[in-house]
Amino acid sequence: MTVDRLLQSKSLSLSSSQREAEYPLVIIVDDDTPVREALSELVSSAGFESMSFASTGELLEANILDRPGCLILDVRMPGASGLDLQNYLAETGNPKPIIFLTGHGDIPMTVQAMKAGAVDFLTKPVRDQTLLDAVAAGIAADASQRRETVARKYNIERFETLTKRERDVLQGVANGRLNKQIAFDLGISEVTVKMHRSSGMRKMEARSLGDFVRIWETIPDSMRASERLLSSM
Repeated sequence: MTVDRLLQSKSLSLSSSQREAEYPLVIIVDDDTPVREALSELVSSAGFESMSFASTGELLEANILDRPGCLILDVRMPGASGLDLQNYLAETGNPKPIIFLTGHGDIPMTVQAMKAGAVDFLTKPVRDQTLLDAVAAGIAADASQRRETVARKYNIERFETLTKRERDVLQGVANGRLNKQIAFDLGISEVTVKMHRSSGMRKMEARSLGDFVRIWETIPDSMRASERLLSSM
């Protein structure tokens, strides 16, 4: 089953409540009530679902950060700041796209936020379309990240079906070694190399050498560490 079919199958199997949970959500965090309400109205007018909070603490208590979508954060708020939340999400492995919207931005703060992966850093007042464009970009980035996560998980499952010898041979292939070179490195015949290469690529569902290399690179280094016997050759 290809990744595209896996995603399609997953979508078809979702219940109505699950589909709602998978619908993009724009989360707004700003301690200024009028600003928060105006942002929520703007986002909703563009057809996006939104939820708003007065602080990062309120957001964390709501336990909704796993929903698809993006964040619109004020930078300076009572308690934890928007930058603090960005750091927290990075540390906990949640690369949720963030749009910073603030009346107190400066160049160092902007650089810090963008280097940490923010979608944009906008200063109040901001044009409605500029903000909505950033929201659309954030939602698209989140969707892309989620697709990559599903694909990586699927590829890891395929990798785990490989035999030790298939992994050895495919490591050589990934390193650009020719069949005869891999055969010499492993002390086996070239025919045996071709057999393991064909079997391994079939299990990895690689349609071509280029396709295989792209799939192989999604496997975490920690999983491939024991397969690096050819990596220094």
